[in-house]
Amino acid sequence: MAKKAMKTITLVEMKDKYIGKVGTEERDTYEYELRMDILGKMIKTARKERNLTQEQLGQLVGVQKSQISKLESSANSATIDTILKVFKALKAEINFHVKLEDNFVKLA
Repeated sequence: MAKKAMKTITLVEMKDKYIGKVGTEERDTYEYELRMDILGKMIKTARKERNLTQEQLGQLVGVQKSQISKLESSANSATIDTILKVFKALKAEINFHVKLEDNFVKLA
């Protein structure tokens, strides 16, 4: 009996099919939320590396424990200022890259 070859589909193809093509509102929203989730996980990981509770980190930043909890579950509602304060309190370096067309912009 002949075996039927299975067609492989890439992750990009799956996203295109089920979420939308790059540049569509649905895809842009998905990609943005994914980046914010990753940022939240990075905050949580750095906090744990520093052996800090959410409450202790909140005190260092000047926010409530609940805000740290929200940041760690998803940084969607956070301002850049708050995110920078959190990483500063964690003594962690954070870098942003801004790309205009094909050129990266260095922030001073």
